[in-house]
Amino acid sequence: MKYYGLSIGIFLFSLNLFSQEIIKGDSLKTKTTAEVLLRSEVRDLMRLQALDGLRINAGKKNEIIQFNALNADLSTNNYRQIMAKVPGISIWENDGSGIQTSVASRGLSPNRSWEFNVRMNGADISSEAYGYPEAYFTPPAEALEKLEIIRGASALQYGTQFGGVMNYVTKKSIGNKPFALETQQTIGSNGLFNAYNAIGGKLKKLSYYGYLHHRSADGWRENSRYRTTTGHATITYAFTEKLSATLEYTRMDYLSQQPGGLTDSLFREDNRQSVRSRNWFSTPWNSSAFHVDYDINKAQKLKLSVFNTFAQRNSIGFTKDINLVDSLNGAFYNQRQIDRDFYNNTGAELRYLASYKLMNQESALSIGARLYNGSTKRRQGAIGSVNSDFDIAIVQQHTSANGSYDYKKDLVFGTKNAAVFIENMFQLTKNFSITPGVRWELIHSSANGLIDKPIIGDTMNVPNQVRQVLIGGVGAEYKLGKTTNLYANLTQAFRPVTYAELTPSATTDSIDNTLKDASGYNADFGYRGELGKAITFDIGGFYLFYDNRIGTISVNGKNLKTNIGASVSKGIESFIEIDLFKAIQQDTKLGNLKIFANVALIDARYTRWDDPAAVLDSARDYRGNFVENAPRSINRFGISYKYKRFSASLQSNHVGAVYTDALNTELANSKATIGKIDGYMVMDLTCTYLINGKYNVKLGVNNLADERYATRRAGGYPGPGLLPGNGRTFFFSIGAKF
Repeated sequence: MKYYGLSIGIFLFSLNLFSQEIIKGDSLKTKTTAEVLLRSEVRDLMRLQALDGLRINAGKKNEIIQFNALNADLSTNNYRQIMAKVPGISIWENDGSGIQTSVASRGLSPNRSWEFNVRMNGADISSEAYGYPEAYFTPPAEALEKLEIIRGASALQYGTQFGGVMNYVTKKSIGNKPFALETQQTIGSNGLFNAYNAIGGKLKKLSYYGYLHHRSADGWRENSRYRTTTGHATITYAFTEKLSATLEYTRMDYLSQQPGGLTDSLFREDNRQSVRSRNWFSTPWNSSAFHVDYDINKAQKLKLSVFNTFAQRNSIGFTKDINLVDSLNGAFYNQRQIDRDFYNNTGAELRYLASYKLMNQESALSIGARLYNGSTKRRQGAIGSVNSDFDIAIVQQHTSANGSYDYKKDLVFGTKNAAVFIENMFQLTKNFSITPGVRWELIHSSANGLIDKPIIGDTMNVPNQVRQVLIGGVGAEYKLGKTTNLYANLTQAFRPVTYAELTPSATTDSIDNTLKDASGYNADFGYRGELGKAITFDIGGFYLFYDNRIGTISVNGKNLKTNIGASVSKGIESFIEIDLFKAIQQDTKLGNLKIFANVALIDARYTRWDDPAAVLDSARDYRGNFVENAPRSINRFGISYKYKRFSASLQSNHVGAVYTDALNTELANSKATIGKIDGYMVMDLTCTYLINGKYNVKLGVNNLADERYATRRAGGYPGPGLLPGNGRTFFFSIGAKF
């Protein structure tokens, strides 16, 4: 509560300053939001307009992160820094490579951002939208123009998910010249080398952009080497002022050594150590999209997007319990397990928006339709070599009474999806709008093939399922002035059982054979905007109901995935930033000195407990238990100074403790797969100097105080146990744009 009190105190102080500006006769009354933004420097955090392209955003909690204004470590996709001003975002930080970004909000699981609908330039890029919505690919931050985040209210426009949508928007060109070149070269601790090189420009009706990115390092922990190479190309051709087409393609190759988890005692002894040296992970990734944008007239717009993901997930390693030794006197003797996924997903979305007059106000109708076909071929449990390098060749078959076979699990999952949504923003007065909407989904899921033991004492029996889902929502927005508004939203959500929940991630997990789909709703409300040129804020609350939540409990020494019951997450998400110099004098020549407070208080608990395993303590009421991996507080504070060409930023991240199982087990088990994880505080410092408007020099320190911390426990991949976050690291970067 002390952080919330600080945030409120800053907010009240800001209101006092603003009232003094009004008394002085500030001309806010004549300034529009657009005019204020045009006259000020580019901000790193902005918000979507009520109408943006073909999207209706009125009444929805949202943020836009502007990458060209960030003073952060972009070389390693450090989303602790990138999302510093987005309230309520929890982040798993065990992957120092920056390829797999795992984020969540409102008490949801950050596991590879699977509660968000993750997109790039409006097209899906996750493994499979409904069956396996995990994000294995994150674009390099240097190549991004912005990141759009819309909370749970986005379910109507983008899907039925609880978390909302994260849309990475890549650059489309570099300036307005026929040819431009951009480069950024970074070196850092533990052998970090990051190279980003891009070309782009505009030639009459044609604009283009392409980049080649490479990152490699030895990793902060032992046995955590990685390398990744990504290439991307975008071409846009404007046939007329109203009609344009865009074609884009991305290829990523990634290989990472996985150091695995630690027991709690090993973590306390040395959190950089690793007891797994032969675990590897690779994700060859291809995604493409084709977009057609057509402005029918001033009031009507149409957009067609067709997209495809063709990718793999490959891993080899010894992923049994962390307390089992993998070597004897330096000689490896355990054969490793090979797991492979193959993804082939194709989809198309058609969107239409029409503006029209209603009661002399401009209202808008948005309609969309979607067709999607996803296929996942999952092969797990093959016997690999005893070698130490990345080698996914099978060296031995399994045998049974029915013959020999390569993989214990050899499955094909499929999802066919059709959806239609409609939203209408009724602008009832100049200041007040209400936006109701509905979304209809048809989801056909199939699962076929061989499986060993996904269920305790049983074999797989998952029939094809056809679901018809209808969800609705309503949002409202009221403008209190030119630059501030009140907003509120209530939207239903739905989450089908995923492939990962149907198949155990490792020998430490088992699956309940009666898993049910989850459903619920998101509600949020708040007050946001800008006060003069000095203050930006968004103070709000939320309530999330999640029925049939799938969680993990320990039964007879095994982790069981099952429907725990129902949970409720409620709390406060608040952000405020003040430019102290401008608060005192609007036209100061001292530069910009900004402070921000980003405070989220989250109370995520089970409100219904179904006693799924029927083996729990009947004398204990488990209702009221905290939801797994949901910190009770996520607070980020920062200060930045910018004067002419120099800027520096210091931020502090405070994250509360979490339980890692639904039983709220305090002490870790011997495998370190369950048990409470302590809260932590991490500080980061970044400095940037610009030269002649073309060159930049950056220097930064991540985890300035060398905090020893962990953010998650794993039951399987990337190795069972407690997974440490990185300690102190340094980076130095130079860049240019011609």
